Amino acid sequence: MSQKFNIGTNVQIIALPTYLKTADPMPMLRSPSVLELGSIGVIIDRQPGNYWAVKFSQGAFLLEDRYLDLVSSEST
Repeated sequence: MSQKFNIGTNVQIIALPTYLKTADPMPMLRSPSVLELGSIGVIIDRQPGNYWAVKFSQGAFLLEDRYLDLVSSEST
């Protein structure tokens, strides 16, 4: 169930992975507790393997599309 997001699209987290990988030039692993379910971020880049770089207020992280859903205009 691969979704197509566009850069600049608002997305929210619908599930948390076991760990989070930062979208920095030298990526680091972070605890998933940095983000909460329902956190809203903005797609900033597309990465290979169904990964998206998403900017949240807590930082930018690489997330697979299965953890993300589009934010409806009603919830913004």
